Amino acid sequence: MSFPRPENRLHVSTAARDPQARGRQRGEALRGILPGAIDAYDRLFAAGGLDAATVRSDAERALDAVAAHRGGLAEQIAGVAAGAGVDPWRVAALNARTEILARSRAVPPGECSTVVRSLPDAAVAGATRNVGVQTWDWHAELSDYWHTLDADGGAHRYAGITEDGILAKIGVNGAGVALHFNILGHTLDGVGGIPMHVLAALVLEEAEDAAHAVELVREAPIASSGSFLVFDRDRAVLLDLSPVGVFEAPAVLPGIRVRTNHFLTAEPAAAEKTTYQPDSGERYGFLVDRLTASLPETPEAMLAELITGEGEPALTCLPAPDARLGERWASLATVILDPAHREARVLDGTPAEHAVRPWHVLHAR
Repeated sequence: MSFPRPENRLHVSTAARDPQARGRQRGEALRGILPGAIDAYDRLFAAGGLDAATVRSDAERALDAVAAHRGGLAEQIAGVAAGAGVDPWRVAALNARTEILARSRAVPPGECSTVVRSLPDAAVAGATRNVGVQTWDWHAELSDYWHTLDADGGAHRYAGITEDGILAKIGVNGAGVALHFNILGHTLDGVGGIPMHVLAALVLEEAEDAAHAVELVREAPIASSGSFLVFDRDRAVLLDLSPVGVFEAPAVLPGIRVRTNHFLTAEPAAAEKTTYQPDSGERYGFLVDRLTASLPETPEAMLAELITGEGEPALTCLPAPDARLGERWASLATVILDPAHREARVLDGTPAEHAVRPWHVLHAR
């Protein structure tokens, strides 16, 4: 079973040094499709009981927080809006969609699964390198509204995937820092800090290595939740981000880090939303058991561990044919990140479609 996808996935490149001009480049590339993404989120917000006035207020508060912490990122958001011909609060709402949807009364289970593993480096005898694999699972209605990205002009070039209008999501930068991103949920989640997707852009633009990425995250004002798995060739750090702080989660197995959609450290877990359970815990346990048994030695072998079928926890996620808006969860993309080679490989499909759907190979060198 599959679901509709665009025949040709949009790729967006930016190169302007000025942040607003860089955003405008992106907005111009998205001008024809961004209204569709805005409409899709309007419908998701409404399905969750959020009216337009609330969404606009939250978006403007989020944009103020971004401007106060990293003015250049707020300028990029304004540039996207100008280039696409939409109001700035509309693009701010997309970038803060995680925080706004945290107020929703209806967000059912179904989300991303991520593995980072230290693998033998065939290019250097006796050396290892970290490689990550992730499914990006989200609403099937957003299948048309994401793109691959090559973003140059900031401190570091970065490449990966993001949603239309959103600055960043999953990717790797020219300094050799990679970022996987999963949603988490805490009872104190709200608007007023740096939105998770904007924080992802900050890390990818600025981080020099995994340690610096952690510093950037800890310095940011955070009022919502997420998981950043930041890694370079040699070091991987799995973070629980929440309104009560940023906490490092331990490796589940030597050289392996696994993330689904629940907190892995005690303090934020004490006030976790139950939104993603028991689904997240079932996927996590199933994936850890698989990795313990197989210890995959290549990125392709890691990818295979994310393929699941009927009766198994949905690491490969497909929407139920009769599901209503807001409940049609699907693996919209599968991403392999290799920071040692500054490479992101993006499959426009589920892990099970790796041999029949297109891969996009991106470099941030």
